[in-house]
Amino acid sequence: MTTSPTVLITGGAGFIGSNLVRRALADERLRSQGARVVVYDKLTYAGSLENLRDVEGDERFTFVRGDIAERDEVREAFRRHRPTAVLNLAAESHVDRSIDGPGEFVRTNIVGTFELLEAARALFAESPGLRESFRFLHVSTDEVFGSLGPTGAFEESTPYDPSSPYSASKASADHLVRAYGRTYGLPVLVTNCSNNYGPFQFPEKLIPLMVLNAVEGRDLPIYGDGSNVRDWLHVDDHCRGILRVLESAEPGSSYNIGGNSECTNLEIVDTLCAILEEEMPDNPALAARGLQHYTDLKKFVTDRPGHDQRYAIDASRIDRDLDWQPSYAFEDGLRDTVRWYLQHRDWCETVQDESSRDRLGTA
Repeated sequence: MTTSPTVLITGGAGFIGSNLVRRALADERLRSQGARVVVYDKLTYAGSLENLRDVEGDERFTFVRGDIAERDEVREAFRRHRPTAVLNLAAESHVDRSIDGPGEFVRTNIVGTFELLEAARALFAESPGLRESFRFLHVSTDEVFGSLGPTGAFEESTPYDPSSPYSASKASADHLVRAYGRTYGLPVLVTNCSNNYGPFQFPEKLIPLMVLNAVEGRDLPIYGDGSNVRDWLHVDDHCRGILRVLESAEPGSSYNIGGNSECTNLEIVDTLCAILEEEMPDNPALAARGLQHYTDLKKFVTDRPGHDQRYAIDASRIDRDLDWQPSYAFEDGLRDTVRWYLQHRDWCETVQDESSRDRLGTA
């Protein structure tokens, strides 16, 4: 008897996770197999069931509230749902918060990944029928590689050199995942992505923060001189890449997923302001401050400690091996994202609290 696949997505109520849930439920291959999607999420400040309202009625979708660092909760979820694939997106992910409080990053990102690996190892050992199909895919970040100079890009073989408690915790988790593959034969995969943008991103991150602050006539805080460079990847392109790796990559492989869209933080803010001038030209919140243009809201603030200067992803391997490329042109994706936030102000109000857009990471 053939059992339908079960994809367990940890952190599936977060930004990338909820977009991945929608992409997985719509995936033709998974749909044809009758695959179920189980979301396992603690529902911290950045994870919300509001991100999953549109899939709650899908009979192939199940939500489980749980903490990946709690052994008994994790083991129960694995026992009950017996996943054929684990996609680990559960993480504390905001650099500024990791500077203010690194402990939770160590607990979730390192201890939590360990507990998932242990549960997966136990399931794998007791389930001979899973030996060929089971995969443990760990989703990580380009920040584990540290900072680049003005040229070059991160490759899969780039040595790790994390700068923040956040990136150090993710680097530790990456090493654990690979070690479980080599030591125990667990079929693991690792992906490292560049900065994501798109719908359902929590308002503390750069792009939604700037859009919502601008709409409300609040300052647009820019670290240092705004020259820090990031590569930007639309979240749906990232989710397509994750599923491509899950479907086609050899166990033990690592893939970088990037958008080929480098911009300085200042360029991002200026582009967002230009889009808002077209999408929302008459904003009473600007007039109330005696300002005419969104760019008048820009405010340069003290840089955060250990702020990496530049990230850039070389995604040639996933292109060559798995025929994946980003589909979004950056400015088109950015305009779509601005429109989404303008059209979903109710979602923004629901998921954030009074401190969601406060300055953090000044220690």
